[in-house]
Amino acid sequence: MYIAGEWVESGSGERMEATSPATGDSLGSFPAGTREDAQRAIAAANAAWRDWAARSAFERAEAMDRIAAVIAERREDLARMLTLDQGKPLKAEAYDEVDELEQYWLMAAADAKRLEGTMPPSVDGGKRVLVYRVPKGVVGVITPWNWPYTMPAEVVAPALAAGNAVVWVPAPTTTVAAVKLAECIAAAELPAGAFNMVTGEGAVVGDEIAGSTGTHAIGFVGSITTGYKVAERAAGKSLLLEMGGNGPVVVLDDADLDKAVEGTLVASFLCAGQSCTAGERFLVHESVHDAYLDKLAAAMAKEVRLGDPFADDTTMGPLNNEPVAEKMDRHIGDAVERGAEVVAGGSRAQGYPTGLYYEPTVLDGVTHDMEVSTEETFGPIVPISTIKSEDEALALIDESPYGLLASVFTQDLRRGLRFAESARAGWVNVNESSNYWESHLPFGGRAGSRSGIGRVGGRHPFDTFTETKTVIVEI
Repeated sequence: MYIAGEWVESGSGERMEATSPATGDSLGSFPAGTREDAQRAIAAANAAWRDWAARSAFERAEAMDRIAAVIAERREDLARMLTLDQGKPLKAEAYDEVDELEQYWLMAAADAKRLEGTMPPSVDGGKRVLVYRVPKGVVGVITPWNWPYTMPAEVVAPALAAGNAVVWVPAPTTTVAAVKLAECIAAAELPAGAFNMVTGEGAVVGDEIAGSTGTHAIGFVGSITTGYKVAERAAGKSLLLEMGGNGPVVVLDDADLDKAVEGTLVASFLCAGQSCTAGERFLVHESVHDAYLDKLAAAMAKEVRLGDPFADDTTMGPLNNEPVAEKMDRHIGDAVERGAEVVAGGSRAQGYPTGLYYEPTVLDGVTHDMEVSTEETFGPIVPISTIKSEDEALALIDESPYGLLASVFTQDLRRGLRFAESARAGWVNVNESSNYWESHLPFGGRAGSRSGIGRVGGRHPFDTFTETKTVIVEI
């Protein structure tokens, strides 16, 4: 673990094993952090943050730029470890994540220098009023395994750039990759304690960081179940919670079906479907259903290639962990039992080094009471339901407890814009995959949904990790 500028073991001396989902081989082990370890990291962060906050925005920006430069230098090593530890294909996905990782630090550097204040008038002509943004103090960060580089960076980078100290708990199943990222941050030589990483079980070290009085804001990216626990433990603190979704992809009767199918492949099979913005429900108008399904089957056979993630022609690797594979098993079994038809895939693939390789799957005849419709599957699946109208699709979106991202396919731009404005989601794509996003734009769940609060993306986390301070000067 990395605490107060030093690489340290857990106080208990215990370690956890890391196994590659791609090969089944051991990747080594990492410290099983304790609550006491988390407390040490929080203490180190509290000792460091005032000095770090006192640095100029330009000095902090230079540190973010140094981190980006180290990432660029270590691109190959970072990408290969990502493939081994997470499972995503090296050529098709891993290099892209590392390149985006670099951009998050560059953005944070630029945004830190634009953190401006105001000078509102006072009722007293002999006084001057300054209102400016200051860091919260210590930010606790808890992140998932599906994007083990970019998901932490979209929170850690702006938190640090704004002048906070950070205590980060990465997901256990991709901790080896997380250590690689932590090494890049450590190489930039921030003040000791400004950045800390505690590894181990989230229920132990993550819980301690969320509930501690020594953390002043919490950034969480992950599942809804865990996010609710974090929110409860962190009650009263500033929260940025980017949680799950089961993003509806709506194909209307006037859609360009080739474009819709292209978007479907990205929505369902990027990162083997392990994305909070994955297409979890496909609401296809009954008049185009058959043609869409035919085109989808042909495109999958041609373009989706499950296999060794180190092979150049592989487009989809294994799932990351057994609980996700078990959920796929359960959701498909429930859907079939209730009358859905397996059009493609439907089970774990045979002949691979681990049991985490899952066939790209299409289900037709999915109804809205099936688990695959009501829950977040998080796997390589296209669950198709038919709709009779645009209004029916909007009603189904309204009924969902999720509200993260939706997409709609239509050749009428006015219709698409009206749909986007009506859909209960924080982000809506028109004629684009649900898995399309740009890292500088505000991203998060719609108010009242289970998909989270606050916004990640570019400068927007600064809203959570800083606060306004008012200073009045008698002149």
